[in-house]
Amino acid sequence: MAVVDLTDWLNDFTRPDVVWYVKRLSANDTLATKAHQAGPYIPREFLFGIFPSLNRPEAENPDVWLDLYVDSHADHRKVRAVWYNNRLRGGTRNEARLTNFGGQASALLDPDSTGALTIFAFSRVAGADATECHVWVGRTEIEAELVEDRLGPVDPGNWLIWSPEHDIAPDLFARPAPARTSCRLGPQEIPPAWLQRFPSGAEIIRKAVELRPGTGLDPDERLLRRRNCEYEIFLSVEEAVELPVIRKGFDSIDGFVARAQSIVQRRKARSGRSLELHAREIFIEEGLRENRQFAHGAESEPGRKPDFLFPSQERYRDAAFPKSRLRMLAVKTTCRDRWRQILNEAARIETKHLLTLQEGVSAGQFREMKESGVRLVVPTGLVRSYPEEIRPELITLESFIGDVRLLDLSGRRP
Repeated sequence: MAVVDLTDWLNDFTRPDVVWYVKRLSANDTLATKAHQAGPYIPREFLFGIFPSLNRPEAENPDVWLDLYVDSHADHRKVRAVWYNNRLRGGTRNEARLTNFGGQASALLDPDSTGALTIFAFSRVAGADATECHVWVGRTEIEAELVEDRLGPVDPGNWLIWSPEHDIAPDLFARPAPARTSCRLGPQEIPPAWLQRFPSGAEIIRKAVELRPGTGLDPDERLLRRRNCEYEIFLSVEEAVELPVIRKGFDSIDGFVARAQSIVQRRKARSGRSLELHAREIFIEEGLRENRQFAHGAESEPGRKPDFLFPSQERYRDAAFPKSRLRMLAVKTTCRDRWRQILNEAARIETKHLLTLQEGVSAGQFREMKESGVRLVVPTGLVRSYPEEIRPELITLESFIGDVRLLDLSGRRP
């Protein structure tokens, strides 16, 4: 199918009786980790809204059967929506899933679909269970970009619920206030200047560092905690800036569309740079000196800018400096297709390191990366989301920083 088919599909399911659940498939959703969930995770509360008859705590593992069409791959199956609730009876599970996909024959369980941006479009029936769901499993990053152009970025580990009956995604602003242990800012905590000019990514990250200092945390845990914190700060400011405008209303459809596009583009810009800026902050905290032990955004060759070069642009361009003491690190929140973009960066460095937050890749995807000279750098907290046979070959951020330090020390030896 051509890419235009996805555009047609999105338009076909933009109807008031349809609600979308959007996520990037993790390795635990597919069969990449050889786990036995055999179906994508969907929040229990969301499924209760789509299938009211599931919400029966008195029944053991209540279920509903429905028709599911994976339109991106021309596949139709009868699947089971089930609430595994044995925790109510002394067990360990209390989660909802869709199951009965038929193993790897389904694109939803294919290990190579790990990281794919996926839309579940449920047709709702007032006061009754939905009877069908149409699914699109993204096959390329171009398709993912088409979806994110409409909805904003969908990062690994996060999900989005969107209903076409709302002008803007219902969860875009209407989020319940979390406990004060979060980084979400109250109106009185937002700097007044941020309400006049939306803060830059670097400004928000500085606030995240203030709220989540690195004391006692290794770089991997620090990175994940701060990124979550930074996202909560971003949403706080977004709500304070945009919600009054939304409530005031618009004089024209064009005005509304322009504002909505501005919100989506700001979210995409934030998502694209966030991880890179967090990594830079951690390198500095770990004692690496910028432009002496690492360079951020420097050119390796004309027109080629890896996110990070080690130790510096000057050393990289010095033909007498040993290649064995050079490193590069690319930073991409997701890597399913985007890893290929780094292959032509830093030609002197054969092994390309890539920091990602993607929750797993298939064994086949990993093998292709490895054969192309790409090594994955994955925060410790995400390692278990990768297939067991891959985990020993993953590099944690702490280990990568240690390697850079050793390279620096080796250069000082007489």
